[in-house]
Amino acid sequence: SGLDPAQPYFQGTPAEVRLDKSDADFVDIIHTDSAPTIPNLGFGISPAIGHIDFYPNGGEQMPGCGKNPVSQIVDLDGIWEGTRDFVACNHLRSYKYYSDSIIYPNGFLGYPCASYDLFQSGKCFPCPQEGCPNMGHHADKFKGKITKDFLKLYLNTGEARDFPLWRYKVTVTLSGKSNVKGYINVALYGSDGNTKQYQITKGTLKPDNTYTAYIDAEVNVGKVTKVKFLWNNNWINPTFPKLGASTITVESGQNG
Repeated sequence: SGLDPAQPYFQGTPAEVRLDKSDADFVDIIHTDSAPTIPNLGFGISPAIGHIDFYPNGGEQMPGCGKNPVSQIVDLDGIWEGTRDFVACNHLRSYKYYSDSIIYPNGFLGYPCASYDLFQSGKCFPCPQEGCPNMGHHADKFKGKITKDFLKLYLNTGEARDFPLWRYKVTVTLSGKSNVKGYINVALYGSDGNTKQYQITKGTLKPDNTYTAYIDAEVNVGKVTKVKFLWNNNWINPTFPKLGASTITVESGQNG
C-alpha cells in the first residue's frame, strides 16, 4: 500500500526507481497531495502507478487542511501533531485515512471514474456490477476483480476523524400550488443509523419539478426506513405557501 508516494525526485522516473505495480502481486495507492510541487508544494506523486489508485477528494487538497494555522497547530492531538499537520497536512492525510479504514471495512468506497469532476457530477454513480474497492486496509479484497491496466478511483472524505463517508443519490419531486424561493433539506434514517440534514437544492422551488443531489453522508444508514423532508424560504411570506414532496428516491452508491 502506497500512502501518498513521494513526488519530488520520483515522478516521471523509470519504474525501478519508484513504487510501481511490478513491485508486488497487488499494489494499491492513496494519493492525497498530488498537486504539482512547484508552485503548490505537493509532496505526492500524481500519475496512477499501482493496480488501483485512489484519489480521495480529487487527490490534491484534503478537506480540513485549509484551516487557519493557529487552530490547526493547537489541535486536539496536541501541538506537535498540529504543527506537523500544518506543514504537510494533505500529505499526512493518507496514513490517517488508512488507519480509519481498518475500523471501517465497508467504508471509503472508491468509484471508478475518468476524473474527479465527473465523479462529483454523479456520472460514475453507483458502483459497477463488480462493486467498488475499499480504499486502505481492505483494498486487497478487490484483487481478483481488476480488468484494466490502471484503475483510477474517486471518493470524498470527512474533514476530521472519523473520515469515511457514504454516497447517496437523492431525488425529490415537489408538490404544491405555487413557486417559492428557498431551499430543500433531506435527512436519511435507516437500520444502521441516521444522517444529518443535507441541502438538495436552493433557489426557486417549482411544484412538479424534480431535484437531484449527491450527498456524502457521515453514516452508512443500511436499509433506508424513513426520509425527513424540510423546506424553508427564510422569510415570512404572508401568503403562507405550502410545499410537499410527492416522491423522494434514495439510491445507495454501494449497491445501486
